Amino acid sequence: QNTRGKMNSDNNTNAGRRRGNNYPNPKLRTHAVSVLDGDYSDYTFDDNDDEIDDDDFEAGQTLYNKFGNDDKWDIKNYDSNAGGPAEELDKDELLQREREKEAYEQQKEMDDQKARWLENAKPPVRVPEIDERGRSYGKGGRKVCTARVWIYPGEGVITINRREFLDFFPRETDREMILSPFVATKTCGMFDMIVQVDGGGVTGKAGAIRHGLARALEKYNPDYRPPMKRLGYMTRDSRMVERKKIGKKKARKAPQWVRR
Repeated sequence: QNTRGKMNSDNNTNAGRRRGNNYPNPKLRTHAVSVLDGDYSDYTFDDNDDEIDDDDFEAGQTLYNKFGNDDKWDIKNYDSNAGGPAEELDKDELLQREREKEAYEQQKEMDDQKARWLENAKPPVRVPEIDERGRSYGKGGRKVCTARVWIYPGEGVITINRREFLDFFPRETDREMILSPFVATKTCGMFDMIVQVDGGGVTGKAGAIRHGLARALEKYNPDYRPPMKRLGYMTRDSRMVERKKIGKKKARKAPQWVRR
């Protein structure tokens, strides 16, 4: 074992001598270069390196004179009115001006959009709508009923399809529903009302008349709108009767279950 270890150490020594004083490659030339500043003055050619030909140097100088110092690639500020190059600006200053211009245009667009939003958010201007006979008209609906209502200053007389109010609606709940817009606006007994209503049943007719009366009061005086709006009289009730389904007695009622 000692003899084998001695032979290995001798082989390593001889290999190191062949490599040239333990350097991996003696032909590799290294030198320090100032990379950041771009100063390569400390670079020296060895005797074995190829010298730069004068022809190559002259060719490089010609290319530099032709393309390296070309004024066409400089950033300039041109005045459109003068028709020629104006005062040359620094690249950073010109870039800053372009950024300021873009920011100004973006801010202007945002301001215009905000102004449009504010204009659209304003409530519409409502004016009274009264015909030559001093009446205001409103059309209302409920379920499949449609009611046309005219109101005008009077003593509180109500006529529905050329019939008296009490005869047409004997039920007290229907009467209260119809008169609720007068109660909300505190105008009971101040207007006479003429109604033409078609379709549906008694409850649907009452809801349609209330809707039409609320719209007629709003057109007569827009100041009556807020209290009726809060109570929901200005909104068309879109609820409808649900249709019957096949295999069921009504819309959802199922027949009695039988085991056999």
